Amino acid sequence: MNAWGDFNDAAPLADDGATDIPASGNVEMDRLPADGKSMPHAGGHVAPDIEQIAAFLDVVFGYCDGLIPVRGFVDQGQGLDTKPHNIWMSADRHAAASLSAYAAWAAREGSAVYVIPGTVAEQGQARAEHVLQMQTVVVDLDAGDIAAKLAHLVHHLGAPTLLVESGGRTAEGAAKLHAWWRLSEPAEGKDLARVCALRGEIAEKVGGDLHFRSAHQPIRVPGTVHQKHGVQRRVTIREHHPRVELELPDFAAAVAAMPTLPGLEAPTAAAGANRPGLDAVLTTPVREGAQDAWTRFQGASAAIGHFVRMVHEGRMTGDEGWEAICQYNAACLRPVWPLDRLKVEADSIWALHVDRNGPPLLRAAAASPSAIPAQTLGALLDDTSPMPDDLIGPRLLTPGGMLVLGGAPKVGKSDFLISLLVHAAAGAPFLRFTAPRPLRVFYLQAEIQYHYLRERLQQLRLDAAIVARARDTLVVTPKLRMLLDDQGVPLVAAAIRAAFPDAPPDIICIDPIRNLFDGGPAGEGENDNAAMMFFLQSRVEALRDMVAPEAGIILAHHTKKLSKQQVKDDPFLSLSGASALRGYYTSGAILFRPDEEQTERELHVELRNGPGLEPMLVDKRGGAWVELDRTGQRLVRKDIGGKLDAERSRRHDVILQIIANEAREGKVFTGSAFAAQFENTHGLGGDDTIARRINVLANKGYIKFIRDAPELGIPVSKSTKGYLLVQDMLFGTDGETVDPETGEITRTLVPLLPTHFQSETNNAVLPVENPEIWVLNDPEAQA
Repeated sequence: MNAWGDFNDAAPLADDGATDIPASGNVEMDRLPADGKSMPHAGGHVAPDIEQIAAFLDVVFGYCDGLIPVRGFVDQGQGLDTKPHNIWMSADRHAAASLSAYAAWAAREGSAVYVIPGTVAEQGQARAEHVLQMQTVVVDLDAGDIAAKLAHLVHHLGAPTLLVESGGRTAEGAAKLHAWWRLSEPAEGKDLARVCALRGEIAEKVGGDLHFRSAHQPIRVPGTVHQKHGVQRRVTIREHHPRVELELPDFAAAVAAMPTLPGLEAPTAAAGANRPGLDAVLTTPVREGAQDAWTRFQGASAAIGHFVRMVHEGRMTGDEGWEAICQYNAACLRPVWPLDRLKVEADSIWALHVDRNGPPLLRAAAASPSAIPAQTLGALLDDTSPMPDDLIGPRLLTPGGMLVLGGAPKVGKSDFLISLLVHAAAGAPFLRFTAPRPLRVFYLQAEIQYHYLRERLQQLRLDAAIVARARDTLVVTPKLRMLLDDQGVPLVAAAIRAAFPDAPPDIICIDPIRNLFDGGPAGEGENDNAAMMFFLQSRVEALRDMVAPEAGIILAHHTKKLSKQQVKDDPFLSLSGASALRGYYTSGAILFRPDEEQTERELHVELRNGPGLEPMLVDKRGGAWVELDRTGQRLVRKDIGGKLDAERSRRHDVILQIIANEAREGKVFTGSAFAAQFENTHGLGGDDTIARRINVLANKGYIKFIRDAPELGIPVSKSTKGYLLVQDMLFGTDGETVDPETGEITRTLVPLLPTHFQSETNNAVLPVENPEIWVLNDPEAQA
């Protein structure tokens, strides 16, 4: 069996230039049917299933940003010899329609449809290092006793979120399966490597496809057509458990605890796997003349390399590193190397390591025991000297303290933070918070690119005097593509010194933790407590110690997906990642929306160096953040809220609400299509009941019709009446609108006006004389 047939039906992809996609192989999306247009029939009797495609995209990409690499390989055995066809589509609400159109084209051409189950940043990217986000862990069961393997997985890892029959069959005739577990949030950076390692570990333990160790391995899409050797089968979702979501650390622990499937032969060890561990190298004596498992040169090189790395990362001083190398030489090398040879080898390895990894983060020599400060109780009670001024009061950020600001994406966290920093740089009050003087602020941010950063800053509507005072005291970086690691820390320290050559900064702000996180040599992510402590102590505080030991630190961080009630009960439990973060900071702040239909946010603050602050209700009004009176907050609110401004007079009529809401999502319906789509949902009853209700509403003038709107992608209706409209209905286009106050991105909405109405006397459909004037025929509404 060749490489195309032994797993997932897709050839394994190497991490080299051979995986780059030739431009001539691309399929332009504008050649495929547009939304609302008829789709070509797939060849044969099996057609793609858009509902299964949509369910798959939600599980695999629902939380991801960026582009989905889609790959079209011709299924073998059809006598076709064509190049792969590839596209990249945005991981957004249009993905299901776009991928379904591509799948229909592919089915007609004899191609199978695959995706790389992670997102990339740019068109043409498809290599492992290009993958930026993944939100699932998948195993491909393509050989052996599939049922036993699946039972083993379910017993130890739980039921998967999605179980897919790939369309292939084993030699015994069993359906090959893909099992998917969805994570609670996308994995990025080092967590991404962890996900790939988990895919490989699961495959090893149950005899799955080992090629999924690589992030760029493609996999078939459910709902598309498998047609190897001319036999068509739909790739089918066997089970879908949409509520199954797992935290990455918990799932990794379950995988580690899962035993190998009984009777499965352990995988062959890779070349070099017999190389001894570091502990063995550092403790095992080795004699000259290659008498042992490794030579003196190999042992010395490994030991020196270890201690060089420790010194380079700032985990020991240079003197401590040299002493450790000499101790190894004396304890393990028989006979010992001369010190001059040892020094030459150490200097050589150090130079090579610095050349490969950049400037070192050198650690200062430890203070002598007598230099460690300690005071008696009496001395502390007698000290009545003034307390140091808060950097941002009251006690929000103290000298040498650390503030963590958390918030969900799109809640306005960065906008809030920028406003806080501008006011601190100007020495001006912000909400309840004050700075004693204009502060020197270095804002290290890794989210917003330069042009959009300057646009956001220019949109701030602040007092001219505040802006004037902060012009030179707030220094901001554009989006950085780096880690705050042993190379990044010295680079950032140099940038801070260059920004403030005359005096050190008062505040160092890092936004967000996730994009700059380095968990140390073990490579763990932000969910690991040890990795988080390493980042805070050996990266963040090491950076502060290098440039300004008394500076305050502000860290911006994301929050987990929790229910509104959970966030209200204990907002600080929502901070993403390891719990060690909460135990380390001196103050924390959480910004969240208690009601997604409202713009108001709640700000909760906890202080370790002072009494807690009462929660604040804040919003951005007129381009500036203000605190609102909590006693004036609306307590009861309709679910539809502002989304149904289109029909104020009848906001309790569910049908009118649905028509308006669907239009905002870019969807319009004929009467029969609406009845079929929403049958037995929202308490509306059967399609006949819905159709009768639509007719009544049309007679009374609450519903009118539009025949087409080609400029918006709405084709000519095949219905004699047209598409359903309600008063003041807004239609969601493919464009995007940026809120100048909050920076939030929403779909562009345009009004739709009716072209026809239904006569109240004979149900005839007649042209509208003036679409700007909405006429009702309901006596109750006119009363």
